[in-house]
Amino acid sequence: MVEIRFLAHVDREKCVSCPLCENVCPTAAVTLPAKGAKAEVVDEKCVACPNCSGVCPVDAITLVPREVPLRLGLDATEEEEPAIVALCQKAHLHPQQWLCLCTATRVREGAAAVLRGATTPEEVALATGTRSGCTVYCLQPTLRLLKAHGVKVVQPEGYRWYDTSQTCWDVPEAVVRKYPGHFLEEDLAVFRKA
Repeated sequence: MVEIRFLAHVDREKCVSCPLCENVCPTAAVTLPAKGAKAEVVDEKCVACPNCSGVCPVDAITLVPREVPLRLGLDATEEEEPAIVALCQKAHLHPQQWLCLCTATRVREGAAAVLRGATTPEEVALATGTRSGCTVYCLQPTLRLLKAHGVKVVQPEGYRWYDTSQTCWDVPEAVVRKYPGHFLEEDLAVFRKA
């Protein structure tokens, strides 16, 4: 369970209606509803990451304390364990691996969110509380879980995120055989355990 104690606040007098804040929000909480409109924050979607305030060129966004903390998270034990393990294996992740270091969220929680119907990184973040810290590390395993579940993930236009990073699972078999001293087969055997 992640407790979000802050909330992004837009100073409408300072806001210059650029889309930068909207394009870095990990949960689509910051929006510009129309061209030339001032940025708005959907309170129940804001996970208080510093992305919008950090990217704003005129310092129009600050993080302010919430009146009531927002609690995000789910109980992965409510999902069938074999289904969680199968999805994690297909994504080449271990259920006990960290999904988000900043919130101490395990991959099994992200897998449970996907099995419950999350189809975007934003939906996984709102179900688990991930992407409320650095917003970078947890995106990669989240994308892996979604893709392993058959979700076609499309990066929203203008957003700043990258597709899944290269792992030992992506090394061609010919390279593994050519460089036996790098122990890639052994690494794969370790990661295959769930």
